[in-house]
Amino acid sequence: MNKLINDNLYETRNNLVKEITFLSDDQFNRKPDLNKWSIAQVCHHLVLVEESSIKAIAWGFKEVDSNQKERKKIQLILDRTKKIKAPKIVEPDVEPFEVQQIIELLNTSRKKLMTFLNTIEDESVLAEKSVKHPAFGELPLDQWIELIYLHEQRHIEQIKETKLLIDTKL
Repeated sequence: MNKLINDNLYETRNNLVKEITFLSDDQFNRKPDLNKWSIAQVCHHLVLVEESSIKAIAWGFKEVDSNQKERKKIQLILDRTKKIKAPKIVEPDVEPFEVQQIIELLNTSRKKLMTFLNTIEDESVLAEKSVKHPAFGELPLDQWIELIYLHEQRHIEQIKETKLLIDTKL
């Protein structure tokens, strides 16, 4: 797999784990307000997105008629002034999580992603085939992979903000 993408996946995930490792389970599950997700829910959402992205990429790979090469400006996902409603399939559980439990889920989903990506023999196909993305429409498969770490970076910023908000409510 592309070294830059691999490095970005690795670095972003490390940054995420650093942000949550030393939180108490209470801080981890505390919502900044009723209409916002807790840090635990944000992390669970990231696990669900990674798992559903693997399924979407695998599905797109098998499709015969999914050739769309138009590149999208996926960096727009980093603009947190633009709210994006999570599809139901990637909405997090409302039940509380333990920090360690989420770290294990994150590790498991990343291991699944890397195992899957390592099975791809001809990576050029990733730029040639596409699948409909909930926020970006028809999206080349390689951009789906990039979106995993860009989306995670978006939510790391949300986690940093949430940590500040829950600390002021102590």
